[in-house]
Amino acid sequence: MRMIRRAGSHELEVRRSRFVCTLARAHSPEEAAAFLAAHRRAHRDATHNCTAYVLGEHGELTRSSDDGEPAGTAGVPMLEVLVRRGLTDTVAVVTRYFGGVKLGSGGLVRAYGQAVSAAVDAVGVVELRPVVTVTARLDHGSAGRFLTDLHGRGLQPVDVRYAADMQADVAVPAEGVGEFAAWAAEVTAGRAALTEGAHGHVEVPVD
Repeated sequence: MRMIRRAGSHELEVRRSRFVCTLARAHSPEEAAAFLAAHRRAHRDATHNCTAYVLGEHGELTRSSDDGEPAGTAGVPMLEVLVRRGLTDTVAVVTRYFGGVKLGSGGLVRAYGQAVSAAVDAVGVVELRPVVTVTARLDHGSAGRFLTDLHGRGLQPVDVRYAADMQADVAVPAEGVGEFAAWAAEVTAGRAALTEGAHGHVEVPVD
């Protein structure tokens, strides 16, 4: 599951027409519609505000609009870029300011697709990977080595609390919980008490 790293805009000029692609995250059709309506109001002076979005864990919800451009020349190529890049929970709007030169159907398809592709490159992409929050409870004497070796495994505690003992919340890859438990038992000589908590996702940048 991939989505854009952050919201943002990127401008492309094609034969004097300006194509400004704005990307945002959205987690429901209502959220996407609200974002697009606000964008249209803010850019009502534009020639066109063409849109596309992909939503859902498997990208099962899609929608696009040509907003007055010839049918299939704007929204569809925009949507195709989002789908081809494997993105979901992502909404795109390309605001076009006509420059006086007609691009033809082929030119419009290329321009709208390139605008979205360039914007995605500009804001970046993250991959959502499933994790389980595991709480490790340890005596203070074992805590130092545990935390040091934890960093050595490439893991960072989400939260560390000190009281009568030390408790560290660690986001562990869902498929590696068993391996993590075995490692924790080894590195602490069986002193670590582990409790599995919430399931969620972490965002990992994609090059």
